[in-house]
Amino acid sequence: MTTAHSPHDRVAQSMARQGMMNHLGVRLLSATEGQVELALPYSDKATQQQGGFHGGAIGALADIAGGYAALTVAPEGMEVVTVEYKINFLNSFQGGEIRATGQVVKAGRRVIVTSAEVVHIDAHGKTSPCAVMQQTLMPVPKTY
Repeated sequence: MTTAHSPHDRVAQSMARQGMMNHLGVRLLSATEGQVELALPYSDKATQQQGGFHGGAIGALADIAGGYAALTVAPEGMEVVTVEYKINFLNSFQGGEIRATGQVVKAGRRVIVTSAEVVHIDAHGKTSPCAVMQQTLMPVPKTY
């Protein structure tokens, strides 16, 4: 088994196994210790009936960004699982892409608390707030 040498490698290797994120076209933009940024392009795979980004897609992106931020501080040989998260949806958007930046608030041995901000970036590069999330995760041994 190959050991990841950087937070970016560790996140990228795990993300390659994320079927849902791959299906939606999520891209890893950056990963440093305690912080991860992901992007989700607008497509019919991520919309609700009115044509806006679906709340489930927004929540999943925030969950994964926060989860991967936690993974960057978890001990080698461990993964993380979400215990709970709370999200506030601030605005609904169409087109462009959404980006979620997850960061570690507190890393403990038993739980890791993260937050994530989700923004929408339109075709002209204008950034607008979309959602905010707070999350609790638990480190667990890798099973693969």
